[in-house]
Amino acid sequence: MGRGRFRTVLTVLAVWSVLAGAALVGAAPAGGAQGAVQITPGVKYTQFDIPAAKGMVHAHVIDVDLRNPRVGVDLMHPGAVAARAPVSQLADGRGAVAGVNGDFFNISEVQHPGVEATGASVGPAIASWRTLKAAVPDGQRFGPALPPATSTKDVLGVGTDRRARLDSLALDGFVRTSETRLPLGGLNQYALPVGTVGAFTSDWGSVSRVRATCGTDTDRAAPCSADTYEVTVKDGRVVSWSDTPGSGPIAYGTTVLVGREAGAQQLRKLSLGERVKVRHRLVAAASRIPYRFVVGGYPVLRDGQPLAGLDNATSAVRTAAGISDGGKRLTLLALDGAPEFRTGLTIAEVATTMRQLGSVDAFSLDGGGSTTLVAREPGAAAVSVRNHPSAGAERPVPNGIGVFSRP
Repeated sequence: MGRGRFRTVLTVLAVWSVLAGAALVGAAPAGGAQGAVQITPGVKYTQFDIPAAKGMVHAHVIDVDLRNPRVGVDLMHPGAVAARAPVSQLADGRGAVAGVNGDFFNISEVQHPGVEATGASVGPAIASWRTLKAAVPDGQRFGPALPPATSTKDVLGVGTDRRARLDSLALDGFVRTSETRLPLGGLNQYALPVGTVGAFTSDWGSVSRVRATCGTDTDRAAPCSADTYEVTVKDGRVVSWSDTPGSGPIAYGTTVLVGREAGAQQLRKLSLGERVKVRHRLVAAASRIPYRFVVGGYPVLRDGQPLAGLDNATSAVRTAAGISDGGKRLTLLALDGAPEFRTGLTIAEVATTMRQLGSVDAFSLDGGGSTTLVAREPGAAAVSVRNHPSAGAERPVPNGIGVFSRP
């Protein structure tokens, strides 16, 4: 970690007018930071100070030129939805040259004693064109309050056209038998909507599925449901059932259906050996371009304008991603968590910072102790953690945005 010879102190070029009550008084203009280090062609690392409303903060930035055919981004994850690992481990495991932490996640279960925290992320996730999971209900998310008119379905993604964009992905799925067709309420999620059936596949991992039946659509801390049922479908037929969601690895080609309330009552109608078809997909609200990579979070900047109602009171260490040049440029930002910089930025200040860095759209990712940015030193075979994580060490996270470069 550390700044070393890469550190650049930002020269304040202008004093900005107040944005939503407490704007930054200086920030890096697009292309204006000095001392950028080229990690690989099309990928640059820069760092600089930002005088913010509540004190100086230090920013670490990765600039990714998606016009370079040898450069790409993808979701880094530990191999299962319900698993976590440090960002540096995720990056080196995939051979990434740089990266940041990703989505908010199910970090604890103090409201549900005895229930295992899954570590699974909040929003949709796609890695290398493979759909891993869908979004939990808004009221079940972890992290700060969502800005108005946003939801857990909001994503940042890169399509097969190699352009980054903001979008929203909803689950479209069903469970079909000879007698009925049930809508699917979830896919590899740590929380299912009340009264629904969720599907868990081999991508979920080994962690208990009990958490999926706890809380409600509006209250994450509500008790776990007393009316649950689980059915295992293998090779298109029901092979087992249980009154309580289980744990353990799920074999490839097998789907575990978990129902709560009305969903549990529907699953009880299935018989051993009965034929069952399960189908699911994520449907994009804005783009018809298939996604190679998707990560959850929430938007803070659209078409160059901060979203209405962004919080401008609570400062924290933050991670964010910005999009510019028609989706061909991706900017990854992580604040430093060292004590002298830990006052951080408000979400409104994050939106302003990303705009000053040239982003037209921007997206907030998990922050606080999760905020981590890694990048390779020129010529190095492994990444180094460039910021100081606020907890003193990297926090294991469920996913991250990885930057890759082909020789």
